[in-house]
Amino acid sequence: MRAKIRLSRANIAYAHDIFMAAVSLPLSLWLRMGPSIETVPTDFILQSTALFAVIAAAVFLPMGLYKGIWRYASMNDLIQITKAVTLPVLFFSLILFLVSRGQFLPRSLPVINWFVLMALLGGPRFIYRLIKDRHFELAADAGSASGIPVLLMGAGDEAETFIRAIRRQPGATYRIVGVLDEKGRRVGRQIRDVPVLGTPDDLDTVVQQLAQHGERPQRLIVTKPGLDPALMRKLLDLAETHGMTMARLPRLTAFQAGLGDEIEVKPIAVEDLLGRPQAVLDRPAMQSLIAGRRVLITGAGGTIGGELARQIAALGPADLALVDSSEFNLYSIDLEIAELAPDITRHAHLADVRNPTAMASIFAELKPELVFHAAALKHVPIVENHVAEGVQTNIAGSRNVADLCREYGTRIMVLISTDKAVNPSSAMGATKRVAESYCQALDRARASDGCRFLTVRFGNVLGSTGSVVPLFKRQLAAGGPVTVTHPDITRYFMTTREAVELVLQASTLGTSKNTAAGGIMVLDMGEPVKILDLAEQMIRLAGKRPYEDIDIEFVGLRSGEKLYEELFHDAESLSPTNNAAIRLATPRVADREVLVRAIDEICAAARDNNNESCRNLLTNLVPEFHSDAPDTSAASA
Repeated sequence: MRAKIRLSRANIAYAHDIFMAAVSLPLSLWLRMGPSIETVPTDFILQSTALFAVIAAAVFLPMGLYKGIWRYASMNDLIQITKAVTLPVLFFSLILFLVSRGQFLPRSLPVINWFVLMALLGGPRFIYRLIKDRHFELAADAGSASGIPVLLMGAGDEAETFIRAIRRQPGATYRIVGVLDEKGRRVGRQIRDVPVLGTPDDLDTVVQQLAQHGERPQRLIVTKPGLDPALMRKLLDLAETHGMTMARLPRLTAFQAGLGDEIEVKPIAVEDLLGRPQAVLDRPAMQSLIAGRRVLITGAGGTIGGELARQIAALGPADLALVDSSEFNLYSIDLEIAELAPDITRHAHLADVRNPTAMASIFAELKPELVFHAAALKHVPIVENHVAEGVQTNIAGSRNVADLCREYGTRIMVLISTDKAVNPSSAMGATKRVAESYCQALDRARASDGCRFLTVRFGNVLGSTGSVVPLFKRQLAAGGPVTVTHPDITRYFMTTREAVELVLQASTLGTSKNTAAGGIMVLDMGEPVKILDLAEQMIRLAGKRPYEDIDIEFVGLRSGEKLYEELFHDAESLSPTNNAAIRLATPRVADREVLVRAIDEICAAARDNNNESCRNLLTNLVPEFHSDAPDTSAASA
């Protein structure tokens, strides 16, 4: 039924244009000749009009004039109309000259006819759009008196799109009262009749002026993507001062389909406040590393493993094996990858990296060329109370995977490590440091064509399981309080997407012959973030006031926690790589045979579930490991 309606409207528009073409010729002739038009034979005028209408009918249809919607007539439609008008006028003039040498008709007639036909075709389209848009504007204006008055941050294309969308929504949620321009170049001008009132520095004055006119904004909506995080934090502070909440628009490329003119406004995310400039990535090299190869990911259901699976699936591997010890996590990521990349051969294996027999069966079946080892126990306090479990997963499991990579001819194994492995104060960090040492030793001892063992080290990932961000969200949802271990504690943060992109980038750099054997690829985490500041910002993002609406409590450092983390050990000299976001820490040499014997001993103690023995053996394996929590009295003073 809808197709018939669309077809009927196209036919009406086609008939309209042919009629206008027929009218345009005698009208142009009358405009040129006035009363002297009587000197032109009537039969000649009728024949010429019919000829011009036939030519126009033949030209208009293939020009695509009837695919557009009149309500959305735009500059592209004007260009199409210009082409559609020019061709009939040229063809008619040429035919008339060949047949009668232009007898009876003035030489200026084609030019006049061109302008007349442009007006007759274009005018009704734009009048129709004006009527329709005006109708929606009036409806929106009538229903928006109760809408939320908002101020937009960003005077670019996104702001114009949002204003236009709001104008077309009857009873729109928002009433846009002004715009702020980041650089101030458009202050004093207007975007679709909405004034650009000032810069972010003028927010105090702008809010006061709007309040005087009864238009005090209740929300600040950031329309421009990629604003500097420092500016975002400043805007958040200013908005809080004036009792405004903050939100943002999605990117134009991220608007959801099927929502008509509606544009979804989203709350400001923590990532918007803590983000860093996007790292430059060598995507062709990443594609070359993954495409057409057999890839295995351990811990594929976790935060990092899952994002590795998503990004690797998008790069076109020949086979993708997903390994996880959690049934639900494995099911979830397998289902997601099936929807994301249905053409890729997948293998979902419910297996624990601590089980060498199960892992050997998987390796024998797939014979992976690339292995990304993300499986680990990473929650510091839990591993602190279950050291033997941490040893079995983080040390024995990593050794199982590494040994199988050597046995089955894997090209590259990438160990996902953590900043907690540097000068560790926790059993978790110490076990990850032993895993690093083992992979470093294998890489240094490998044959020229043997498996390359790469270690990638980075800090906390926003939103990962066990991180503070989900914890703070749960506490906020419950009405508080938000708990912070210590007022001075800091951590490195990056988004999951960025971390995995850099892991893949580091993997490509690690294959270079110039990369030192056993080196650790360390991601640039930027500046450490104070957890107290993070808590305060998340409370503000929820529209609450820290210490007034939501309290913050300090609960003390937990066992194994440090006030700050480090990315490098003093004994690891640093060297740059081809990517500024990745640096190479040269290896600390460990005797492989001594290391293997020590790992055998601690793994035996772990199988006996002897936590105390495991802790003591970790101290021997990692001399810098101090299991007692640091004294924070000095820091608190």
